[in-house]
Amino acid sequence: MSHPDILCIGSVLWDIIGRTDKPLRERGDVPGRITRLPGGVAMNIAMTLARFGLRPAVLTAIGEDDAGRELTAAVQSLGVDASYALRRADLVTDTYMAIEDASGLIAAIADAASLESADDAVLAPLGDGRLGSAGAPWAGLIALDGNLTASLLGRIAASPLFARADLRVAPASPGKAERLLPLIAHPRVTLYVNRQEAGLLTGTQPASSREGAEALVTAGASRVLVTDGARDASDAMRGAETLTLPSRAVAVRRITGAGDTFMAAHLFAEGRGATRAEALLRAQAAAAAYVAFEDVIP
Repeated sequence: MSHPDILCIGSVLWDIIGRTDKPLRERGDVPGRITRLPGGVAMNIAMTLARFGLRPAVLTAIGEDDAGRELTAAVQSLGVDASYALRRADLVTDTYMAIEDASGLIAAIADAASLESADDAVLAPLGDGRLGSAGAPWAGLIALDGNLTASLLGRIAASPLFARADLRVAPASPGKAERLLPLIAHPRVTLYVNRQEAGLLTGTQPASSREGAEALVTAGASRVLVTDGARDASDAMRGAETLTLPSRAVAVRRITGAGDTFMAAHLFAEGRGATRAEALLRAQAAAAAYVAFEDVIP
C-alpha cells in the first residue's frame, strides 16, 4: 500500500458485541443480535478514516493464530494497512466483548493481553526507518490509544520518535483513563476523553463537558476534546475560548465505537482545514450518525 496518511497505534482485535432492545437490567436472557467485527480503538479510528478516503496504517500486535490471520485479512479488506503490525506466533489475537441494551453499555471485557505483552515492539517501524527514526521522526498525525500500558505511554511521552508528531490521544475506557497522565502536559498532544474520563484524569467531578475540558487545560493539557454522550461536547485549548456544541438527538442503536468515530471525524475535518467550530460540529454529527446506524459523513 502507499505511504500512510496517519498512524493508528493501539488495539486491533475482534469486537464481539451483543445488542438487544430489551432492558437487560430487568431480565437475564433476552433476544438480540451478536456481531463479530474488527474493532479496538485504533482500528475503529482507522476504519472510519479509510471510509473517508485516507490511507491509515495500524501499529499493533496480532497473533499468528487462525483468529489473527482472519483479522489481518479483514483489516486489509477495509482499506487499512496492516503491514506494519507486529505478528508473532506466541501472541493470541486480542478480543473485546460487550453487551448493550436500549439504555447503552451494560458490561464489557477487553482482553488486550497480547498488545500489552508486546510492549514497545509495536513501535519498531517508527525507529527502524520504515516510518521514521530517532533522527528523522514521523512528522504527521498519530492516533494513540490507552490500551498500551501505562509504562509504554510514559516512555512515548519522552521519546524522540514522537517529537514531531501531531499526537491525538484517547483512553480505551474510563478504567484505563489514568494511563494517559504522563501525556497530559505533552505540548503536541490533543486529548479526546469523555466527561467521566476527564474527571478521573483531574481528580474532579465535572458537571459538564465544558467543565471537564477546562479542568484538563488547567491541569496542563494544551488542548482537549470532551464528550458527554447525548448532551454535548467541548473543545478547550490553552489561550483560546472554549467551544461547546450540543449533541443531535437520535435513537440510540449502538454505543461501542461512538467516541472513536467522533475522534476520527474531528481530526479528519481539521486535516482538511476546518476551523475548531466546524471540526467540532462535524465530529458531533458523525458520532450521532454512528449511534443511530446512519451513514457517517466526513
